[in-house]
Amino acid sequence: MDDHERLLAFDAFARGVREDLARITEQMDELKAQSKVKTATYRQLFASRITLKEIDRRLTDQGL
Repeated sequence: MDDHERLLAFDAFARGVREDLARITEQMDELKAQSKVKTATYRQLFASRITLKEIDRRLTDQGL
């Protein structure tokens, strides 16, 4: 794998992280609208969102 292919792979990874982050945020908003913020599902989504936000922050810091 050359540098160009690696950059394309990282771009695809970054795009996937951001898509997952948007999807999870949307799911959390739906649960919040239903007053289900204390459910296990909401808490799992919350943990996933925190992880994805950190990954996104690191990617952004590196210009990806």
